[in-house]
Amino acid sequence: MALSSLLRNALLGAALVLSAAAPAVAEPPAQRADQVGGWHRFKLGGFQVTALYDGYIDLDRKTLLNIDGKTVESLLRAMFVDYGKGMQTAVNAYLVHTGSRLVLVDAGTAKAFGPTLGYILENIKAAGYDPAQVDAVLLTHLHPDHAYGLLTPDGAVAFPNAQVWVDKDEAGFWLDEAVAAKAPQAMQGMFKLARDAVAPYKATGRFKAFSGQADLPAGIAAVATHGHTPGHTSYLFTSQGQSLLVLGDLVHSHATQFAHPEIAFEYDSDKAQAVKTRKRVFTDAARQRLWVAGAHLPFPGIGHIRAEGKAFAWVPLEYSPIRNDR
Repeated sequence: MALSSLLRNALLGAALVLSAAAPAVAEPPAQRADQVGGWHRFKLGGFQVTALYDGYIDLDRKTLLNIDGKTVESLLRAMFVDYGKGMQTAVNAYLVHTGSRLVLVDAGTAKAFGPTLGYILENIKAAGYDPAQVDAVLLTHLHPDHAYGLLTPDGAVAFPNAQVWVDKDEAGFWLDEAVAAKAPQAMQGMFKLARDAVAPYKATGRFKAFSGQADLPAGIAAVATHGHTPGHTSYLFTSQGQSLLVLGDLVHSHATQFAHPEIAFEYDSDKAQAVKTRKRVFTDAARQRLWVAGAHLPFPGIGHIRAEGKAFAWVPLEYSPIRNDR
């Protein structure tokens, strides 16, 4: 008798003996399919950073430009991305407790893009904070998946005590009705969502369009990263010799744009500039060994960028408890 048959018969016999000897146990009920909480704590010097998960959206692989389709499919396949169903892309925001300030970078979507998104407020509360405690919201740009969460799903102000900051070029583009009127019809809704998101903050004097190194809260610097949008801005947080650069939308596909930073994204307003900016920032982040956080990197979206010749690699942080002794 073949060895495989002997092994199969032996296992079957053992299973019968065990089943006869074991007492009957009720089959455990299946649990709800809820995932763990959509927040993750990270210590940066004396700052405490909380990554917040707004949800996800599926992107068509055809939104990745400057590269042939077969190469894109190969890159996605190598990262086990089922591109036939769309590339799942997270939407993240970051809450930074500086000790004296509670600063939110980007605000998510509310429910502007359907039921898979819009969980920032819920996760702020799950992380132990009240949205009313947020005193500054720094927007990387005014696309609705970053700015529309300034409102609650029913249209109320989400952060009643916060000052909202955005680059003046960004504000000058998205909030100008004359600019919007000249935009393609397909883009008109994006302009309206941007205007609606900031309107109640402007009405109460809690909206500021800044230029360059603005008078932001201590320990925070604005870094011009234009290209994805006219005034796209990243934010550098520094405490006790450690730095975290919140990238915003410098990368939409971790599976492809690190290995091929020349890949542009369909919704980049200036595709050539977006590519140039990404290469520059990736190079600097790798050389300086900065922590980085990305709005569309797999949650929690925090890690390092490693240079590999002219390409790069994403190195996500390891899960670890928050300890006060380091």
